Amino acid sequence: MIAGTSPSDEMDRHLCRIAEEGFTIIPNAIEPELVEEISEALLKLERVLGIVPADNLFEGQHTTRVYNLLVHGPTFEKIPLHASVLPVVERVLDPGALISSLSSISIGPDEKPQPIHADDQMIPLTRPHIPIICNTMWAITDFTEENGATRLIPGSHLRPDAPNPLEHYDSIAAEMPKGSVLVWVGSLWHGGGANVTDRRRVGIAMNYCAGFIRQQENQQLGIPPQLVKAFPRRLQELVGYSVYNGLIGHIDKQHPARCILTEDADIEMVWDLLKA
Repeated sequence: MIAGTSPSDEMDRHLCRIAEEGFTIIPNAIEPELVEEISEALLKLERVLGIVPADNLFEGQHTTRVYNLLVHGPTFEKIPLHASVLPVVERVLDPGALISSLSSISIGPDEKPQPIHADDQMIPLTRPHIPIICNTMWAITDFTEENGATRLIPGSHLRPDAPNPLEHYDSIAAEMPKGSVLVWVGSLWHGGGANVTDRRRVGIAMNYCAGFIRQQENQQLGIPPQLVKAFPRRLQELVGYSVYNGLIGHIDKQHPARCILTEDADIEMVWDLLKA
């Protein structure tokens, strides 16, 4: 937090910048101990899984990615709920937000810039529109112009069209020290940068969507229910064991936590609110 400002002032500053420019950076958001814990857990996971770069330009030919991180241990369960980040996301979307995907993106030396894109451009909605996706990038290493910091086009979320990934666009680098978090709306034009250094740039892509939007990674099929039962209640809600506005996501008029996770909590559905 900036010296001399209250948490409320700081939140308003981030929300104002997101509304006007499409993004904000939360400095020193993540505790150094958690940053190191994530870094070590990710390196171990990449070795165990034998992760190698993809063979396409979008994912990167010198970039390693691990998807569906919530199935890979308690370290990654700490990410979606972080108190420095989730409240901002909930204000951009609303408290009914869901986890869309949780993955790592480690850009290696000699990587080329990723095509500029918008995270919501596969969704057929007229632009501009209200935020339906709010994504975050956790800096596990420093993000610099030289090592592949995320490239952004400020204000592009307000344009009436989506970018053409085959075209070049002028952009700026979201430079930030490790432990910082970049937050942006899904309509913002952006892409990973080129890495011209001899070290990799490591980030965690913690992505959220509105509760009425289909998630990018199918959390309910990708995470075993037995594992979800051990999650904190709020994390269960974020992966999709929830209903939006008391209706969207129900199972035969029942809350999925009650049906699948055998929760005993008194959970109201829209029908309960409309009793005669």
